[in-house]
Amino acid sequence: MSYPVIKGAGYALIHTPDMIIHNGTTQTTERITNPESEYLKKITDHIRTYEEVINYAPNQVYIGNITPEDLRNYKLPWFDKDVPEANRFGKFGEIMPQDEFICLLKIVDSFDLVKLKKEFINNLKVKMQNHPLFKNDMDQLKEGEEIEEIEKMVKEQHAEALYHEGNLVGCVKKAHDIDLNLTAHILFENLVVKASGMLAFKHLINKNNIDVSDIEYVIECSEEACGDMNQRGGGNFAKAIAESVGAVNATGSDTRGFCAAPTHALIEAAALVKSGIYENVVIVAGGATAKLGMNGKDHVKKEMPILEDVLGAFAILISKNDGVNPVLRTDLVGKHTVGTGSSPQAVITALVTTPLERGGLKITDIDKYSVEMQNPDITKPAGAGDVPEANYKMIGALGVKRNELERKELLNFVKEHGMPGWAPTQGHIPSGVPYLGFAMKDLTEGNINRAMIIGKGSLFLGRMTNLFDGVSIVIERNSGKTEEVGVSQETIKKMIAESMRDFASQLLKE
Repeated sequence: MSYPVIKGAGYALIHTPDMIIHNGTTQTTERITNPESEYLKKITDHIRTYEEVINYAPNQVYIGNITPEDLRNYKLPWFDKDVPEANRFGKFGEIMPQDEFICLLKIVDSFDLVKLKKEFINNLKVKMQNHPLFKNDMDQLKEGEEIEEIEKMVKEQHAEALYHEGNLVGCVKKAHDIDLNLTAHILFENLVVKASGMLAFKHLINKNNIDVSDIEYVIECSEEACGDMNQRGGGNFAKAIAESVGAVNATGSDTRGFCAAPTHALIEAAALVKSGIYENVVIVAGGATAKLGMNGKDHVKKEMPILEDVLGAFAILISKNDGVNPVLRTDLVGKHTVGTGSSPQAVITALVTTPLERGGLKITDIDKYSVEMQNPDITKPAGAGDVPEANYKMIGALGVKRNELERKELLNFVKEHGMPGWAPTQGHIPSGVPYLGFAMKDLTEGNINRAMIIGKGSLFLGRMTNLFDGVSIVIERNSGKTEEVGVSQETIKKMIAESMRDFASQLLKE
């Protein structure tokens, strides 16, 4: 059986200090409910500089400059320890500053909704000329607006303000007078998804020497939804992002499943390639401004910097088997069904042991589990604990119960088969997929043979069901053997020649 492979990965973080204050849900809600709160007064004193964000170890892991195992060398908390020789650009992508990202919002703006201040846009044109991915996009940056015009749009026309270093530098206009789905705020969130997804997609292409014209299908799997009053979540982010990167031969669609959506999308992409419908499918997701500073109150209370200060994005290419890259075992997929239940044991059984049993494997046969790879530096001060570690302990405990692991080996299992979390708490971003870039190397040049990607989600957030959600898939080292899908040209020629001979023989007999 020929399985599809993971052929490339791109990751991006965007430092957005002003967007924490003006666009993060925790902060905007506080401004409405308690405008004189101590938290709002203190928040600016707890925002990191761009240099501090670059030097932060989990961020350097996310873009591939250091590995998850390297992160173990840094004792928690991590925010007060810099990575030596940290770099903006990494093996998988980059950490972009806020001003350049605001420029990207304008670059991906198809309806002239983004208005930027003249001086701001002129400075950015010069700066962006030096970016390796956007030198050819400067013609999309038209002459900017006078600041008085932008102020008028914000004050009188309900435009969403854009700030940089505390100063108003632009805005996003609303697209309809009464449609609540086309307000300036929602359009801003959607443009952020498109721009950040485009950034990760461009790094996927650039870092892996991919011909963008070979991409045939795109699946976007973030947590926002675009549409209008007649189809509020109709989409299509996927096709919009594909257009922005020049994937002229691609179509696509959006997949939504809260935090679990990236793993759903990974399985869907694998199925499309396995079936032969498409040879090259990209899954991509942009970031969520709503979740900036989500746990900010707890961080400020503990005299920490607000660590949820970056948007996250990723793009992964799934292709037909090339005999080299890690394969996606489409026959070893786990799923949390409607009838599974929500107890930890039921969830882990459905997502881990059930698919492993199908392949005759034990829990210990998976060398690395990539679960909800949330950064404990962010979650522990907020009272949520170390999320990846808790997942690994549950998997290990089930292994003990199944007599596949000695009780005394449990802590060692967590260390050997798990990883410290490094992804920002952007909901869908931590869900299994941050490891895929590293998995490509670990399962080709490294010493592991199998990994499992696990995505879990909270469907009850939509108030449509109380159900939990989750899916998983095993990835393996490539055996080097590939199978031809369909019939080769040589076989077709041979069949035609044989048919002609048979036909001629029949005529002679007659």
